[in-house]
Amino acid sequence: MTVGAGGHAEALLESGVRRVAGVDRDPDALAAASERLARFGDRFVSVQARFSEVPRIVDEASLRAVEGTLYDLGVSSLHLDRPERGFSYRSEGPLDMRMGPGGRSARDIVHETPEEDLADLIYRYGEERASRRIARAIVRARERAPIETTAELARIVAAAAGRRRGGPHPARRTFQALRIAVNEETEELTASLPQAVGVLEPGGRIAVISYHSIEDRIVKRALASDDRLEVLTKKPVRPRPEEQERNRRARSAKLRVARRAA
Repeated sequence: MTVGAGGHAEALLESGVRRVAGVDRDPDALAAASERLARFGDRFVSVQARFSEVPRIVDEASLRAVEGTLYDLGVSSLHLDRPERGFSYRSEGPLDMRMGPGGRSARDIVHETPEEDLADLIYRYGEERASRRIARAIVRARERAPIETTAELARIVAAAAGRRRGGPHPARRTFQALRIAVNEETEELTASLPQAVGVLEPGGRIAVISYHSIEDRIVKRALASDDRLEVLTKKPVRPRPEEQERNRRARSAKLRVARRAA
């Protein structure tokens, strides 16, 4: 959860795990993972679902027992590297950001959300201090003409927020906020974690890799407050410098693990 391109699933299968159910709401990701993992035969099964559908996932994958669940949160390289999916502020693409079919797009949110609510959304999900200034700029721009592409939105945000030399792109937090809102990521994660614990066998483990503080806070609280769990990571595990060098997108990753006690 989510299987993405299948890298974690491949490592688990190669390590001897008997069977892996790869879950993703994106049919393109499931197709890519299934192709990559075809050599494992029926030891890998793909399931198109949201995080909050754990009972259906277990049933559809015909899992008699669940010994472990791995969450790999956030957006995948499959999304970031394809401009037509509309996730990247660095590439020209439609203002979409949907991880799966259906639902509201980023364009819908940008055009339909009142200014104050838009500012709150950008602050809550992006932790962006300039959220009110950015929301005001977006509303003024959409009153002049529809905002259709990621590049258009990135320019509007950059002009409103300003850019520090050598700092991250000023649109990074706003794009994160919109992506989280479009895909209801915090709601899905909050609903999913206790469901996942509920289907674990005694001694089974739940591991979660998060990539920003909003996700990590949800995970930390959920694992610590669940009486069925023993938390195994007092502090989150961070990637080593050499791993960060190999994969720059892993720089912000935090891994937390817990074991079902009963």
